[in-house]
Amino acid sequence: MFDLPGSWVWDYWFADDGERYHLFYLYASRALQDPDARHYRASIGHAVSTDLERWTQVPDALVRSDAPAFDDLATWTGSTVRHPDGTWFMFYTGSTLAEGGKNVQRIGYATSPDLEVWTKHPGAVLEASGPWYETLADDAWHDEAFRDPWVFADPNGDGWHMYITARAPHGDPAGRGVIGHATSPNLREWTLQPPLSTPSETGFGQLEVMQVEVVDGTPVLLFSCLGDHATASRSDARGGTWAVPADSLTGPFHLDDAYPLTDETLYVGRLLQRRDDGQWLLFAFRHQDADGRFVGGVTDPMPVSWVGGRLTAAGVTVSA
Repeated sequence: MFDLPGSWVWDYWFADDGERYHLFYLYASRALQDPDARHYRASIGHAVSTDLERWTQVPDALVRSDAPAFDDLATWTGSTVRHPDGTWFMFYTGSTLAEGGKNVQRIGYATSPDLEVWTKHPGAVLEASGPWYETLADDAWHDEAFRDPWVFADPNGDGWHMYITARAPHGDPAGRGVIGHATSPNLREWTLQPPLSTPSETGFGQLEVMQVEVVDGTPVLLFSCLGDHATASRSDARGGTWAVPADSLTGPFHLDDAYPLTDETLYVGRLLQRRDDGQWLLFAFRHQDADGRFVGGVTDPMPVSWVGGRLTAAGVTVSA
């Protein structure tokens, strides 16, 4: 487990350089006292490991920019990929406050030759806009959701895809969460595309921290959402991390088919394939204790397998 005694640790993502695994994570000082205050104080930390269980903290990756900037409030969740020329790209969420104190999220990136020292690209490269995506003008939520970029190479070699936590501008606000989508030929210029899912009466208000992988030959999409951010039909499912069957990495995706992979005690489930034996592993951060209080800290790896057509993590039991 990765934890910091002086800080809360929550959302995270991985990179594998072929020799070491890199953990990038959000953290904020426990001196804030209120764990809900952590979001507006988040920086992106960095740790490394050779076995995915023992981690060594190294210098931080990114912090917020000086105002005015799209990331002058906080730097939030992202993903890290390597360009064919060897350059590492870290895509991340930049958060700022609009007039009235509402949170606006946009996507930016930084680059690095070695995963250690990062240089921010100036400004955001993507933001929410109509007609496909909800903005503050729609006045349905407390924020303009456009965050948690997950970037991966097109399976057919045609550039890159980005999946984004976003909402549609119509339907029940508790079911507006959609798979935001953008494409790029080179990781630097991005074009916003229509979402890859639709709002649903059995859906979710937000699909946080998405990831799509082919696990032992079967494609699957992961996202996280708590019951109080979903439609009534989902509110009793005790879901934290959810899995969605898929035909391929690029869909189609039917959110009505989502099933819980973890309950609300574990959040932001991430998949990673271990290098030495090819075993797929699930990680998560500890979200709630038995009394419903926030915990934080990234778990040790949990092997996953397919049972009855559903992805299942060893040691994790959750009711549907």
